[in-house]
Amino acid sequence: MVKANILVVDDEPDIRQLLQEILEDEGYQVAVAENASAARKHRAERMPDLILLDIWMPDEDGITLLKEWLRDDQLCPVIMMSGHATVETAVEATRLGAYDFLEKPLSMAKLLVTVDRALENARLKRENIGLKRRVDVPIEPVGKSAAMERLRDQIKRLAQHDARVLFVGEPGSGKEILARYLHANSPRRDGPFVDVGVGTIAPQYSAEEFFGRVQDGRIHYGLLEQAHGGTLFLDEVADMEEETQLRLLSALESSTFSRVGGSELISVDVRIVASTRKSLEEEVRAGRFRRELYYLLNVVTLKVPPLREHSEDVPELLRFYVDYFVNREKLPFRKFPVPVQNFLRHYPWHGNIRELKNLVQRLLILGSGDEVYLDEVKAALGESLGDAGAVAGQPDFYDLPLKEARERFEKAYLEYHLEKYSGSVARLSHAIGLERTHLYRKLNSLGIKFREKR
Repeated sequence: MVKANILVVDDEPDIRQLLQEILEDEGYQVAVAENASAARKHRAERMPDLILLDIWMPDEDGITLLKEWLRDDQLCPVIMMSGHATVETAVEATRLGAYDFLEKPLSMAKLLVTVDRALENARLKRENIGLKRRVDVPIEPVGKSAAMERLRDQIKRLAQHDARVLFVGEPGSGKEILARYLHANSPRRDGPFVDVGVGTIAPQYSAEEFFGRVQDGRIHYGLLEQAHGGTLFLDEVADMEEETQLRLLSALESSTFSRVGGSELISVDVRIVASTRKSLEEEVRAGRFRRELYYLLNVVTLKVPPLREHSEDVPELLRFYVDYFVNREKLPFRKFPVPVQNFLRHYPWHGNIRELKNLVQRLLILGSGDEVYLDEVKAALGESLGDAGAVAGQPDFYDLPLKEARERFEKAYLEYHLEKYSGSVARLSHAIGLERTHLYRKLNSLGIKFREKR
């Protein structure tokens, strides 16, 4: 886990050394500056997570420096320090935006508590911003199918290492959710998760977006610095323009870069995770994607299955998004009865989880009554049903070998009735005329987790 980086700005050498030793003993990374000029240089080289700033310094006072930094796009928490400040000075510092004020001689216990609270406050603000931007993202992937269980297990193991991961899958299949799940299970979980749709970045602005810029003494931090200590997620990386590919390749190979308009070499600690709906191998062969960048990003590849390949998760996804829209958007609750769930399990879902989410929202907004009816589902799907072939008349397992088709049918059939009888194996056994011992054996062989349905 990357420890917070703290910049100590004070003109007294003894105080700088004391603070550096105490904070490093607590596990923080510490840089020190003896005046405003040195502080500017350190801050330009590395965006700190927190600044301890003395008010009275020989070349320039801390209040002036605080005002200057407040003009930047992002300002980390600043804790002001002084042994000669008046109450008015302390009030002005906090009014301007300082997190807190500490009086010298410093109480080390109070210092450490204040530093810890300031960093926690900044972390919560980042999380809140992330929640506001991505409120529709589940905490973890939804579904108990064998495919999703296997994927979750792989991600948890990968999360403990810093290897770059490439998620490959169809649009709407949940690649970003999985990337966030990877981050949340990694030692970087307390760091930022920064996601960017790389195809939306115009080539002429790509350098500024990734590396930041310096203009008129102001610093705009790019995506790489914003993700320092955490994860940078490059969504649909195959859509990246050639010029952007080249710039990102250079930064990843050297682990350093310079901001546009700046001269300092910046180094950051970031885990890169990417996704693509296209085959990057084909993109490389067609000359649309740089081979070197492909090798850098593709250390580990995880294939994200389309929803039609784990359709047994459809009922749980329906419940999840009903609850989501009821709680988040205050839409009226409506139940998807078993026949509707079964119909939707056999729908091909070309838009995957995103299509299912949109369908649920549409049915809750436009529908009426406590239950969702099959006719309104078909009407809501509209022309999409044309691609479903005979969703009700010709299931997708008709084209499979007999053994696989039989297993697919048996699994759908048993899950349908198990849901119908509220998870009761005894009632299921009686209804379908299969002795209970044989039924238990059949449920286990098909991977149906009947105990969880009770």
